[in-house]
Amino acid sequence: AQWGDEGKGKVVDLLAMDADLVCRCQGGNNAGHTVVVDNVEYDFHLLPSGVLNKNAVSFIGNGVVIHLPGLFEEAERNSKKGPGLEGWESRTVISDRAHIVFDFHQAADGLQEQQRQQQAGKNLGTTKKGIGPVYSSKAARTGLRICDLLADFQEFSKKFRVLAAQYQAMYPTLNIDTEGELQQLKVSAE
Repeated sequence: AQWGDEGKGKVVDLLAMDADLVCRCQGGNNAGHTVVVDNVEYDFHLLPSGVLNKNAVSFIGNGVVIHLPGLFEEAERNSKKGPGLEGWESRTVISDRAHIVFDFHQAADGLQEQQRQQQAGKNLGTTKKGIGPVYSSKAARTGLRICDLLADFQEFSKKFRVLAAQYQAMYPTLNIDTEGELQQLKVSAE
């Protein structure tokens, strides 16, 4: 049987049928997992594959880096495919310590690929989803987390502007719609 690159999505889905808790511990919305239930094909990039089990809590852990628009787009796209994701919001818990992927992380990921190509004649072949840059921000202790977004939005906005300015200093050609992204994040937080 062919189970994708490593078959993790299928294995998790099979094990999740009897689980009370399904966790996603690390990573971002890159390659993803495909799960077929009742002839409906769902594709997950951020949501745990076991989210289709209506009796289990799906937990997105603090090691996961989350692009919030990507999370909501993924849920909406899969909800249109079939009934499997009904009620996902009430049974999904996101760690408030998970770091947030911003649009400028994704743009910086693309710029880094271009630089590698120009300097070394080859690139890593990233998905340009901003995963590497946000983990760099996390390691440098400049990244912002879900708890920052949900606490004081004015303070979050200040930290966001500082982080955006740091990325613009590193990548002068980077265009960041600071106010537009902050508006979108405020809606996500509400």
